[in-house]
Amino acid sequence: MSAPNDKAPDPQKSFPGQAKEIPQVTAAILVIGDEILSGRTIDQNIPHIAKYLNEIGIVLREVRIIPDDTDAIVKAVRELHQQETYLFTTGGIGPTHDDITADAIAKALGHHIDVDERALNLMRPHYERRGLELTPSRLRMARIPKGATLIENSISIAPGFMIDNVIVMAGVPKIMQVMLDNVSQYLKTGRPMLSKTIKVATPEGEIADLFAKHQKEYPDVAMGSYPSFADGRLSCELVLRSIDAQRLHAAYESLTDKLKHANIS
Repeated sequence: MSAPNDKAPDPQKSFPGQAKEIPQVTAAILVIGDEILSGRTIDQNIPHIAKYLNEIGIVLREVRIIPDDTDAIVKAVRELHQQETYLFTTGGIGPTHDDITADAIAKALGHHIDVDERALNLMRPHYERRGLELTPSRLRMARIPKGATLIENSISIAPGFMIDNVIVMAGVPKIMQVMLDNVSQYLKTGRPMLSKTIKVATPEGEIADLFAKHQKEYPDVAMGSYPSFADGRLSCELVLRSIDAQRLHAAYESLTDKLKHANIS
């Protein structure tokens, strides 16, 4: 974990391109890795982060997957960290030559980067206990932009970090998950997104007009239709989402009533 005298980043700080008063806490995810784009590895981090953010009231608005390429990382970080309250990145902070995320993010945000003594103090005892040397490759995992807050990694010790509004985490799912749990203490959160689902044994084409009219009556409640096919029949789930429990309940009850009167179940 970061040293006691670390100054945690101010989650309410305004960033370029954002209003000073943020009405909604938003986020983007940047997945970095050739292995994801090639199909060699199936990403498990996006759904975990998305669910986690939803539960603490942070609205995920965009996900990008990009290669291990410095220019691509710099471009994406500069865009996304200005557009959203927070940018979460996964991948590219390991010991190999293609782990370039930390350096690329430092470049994108204009911060100096070097081996961080705080990270070394965490890593040395871990490797000594295992009888392993801190090789130049392993020292790459201690490269942290100046001014960053370290994100604890209780599994393999090498930390992630938070710099400005960018949260940099490992790509290995179990390690990413403990980092995400640790960084939540620094995040501004909002009202959790609530949802209600109505399952109907009807193709969505038959309820599209009714559903569209209902959406116009409740523009502040997000609505979506998700079709499925089982036992030789088409059906769908109508999902209603809102941070306002009363409005969500009203929209749900009203839609249930409309479906009943239309003999749709």
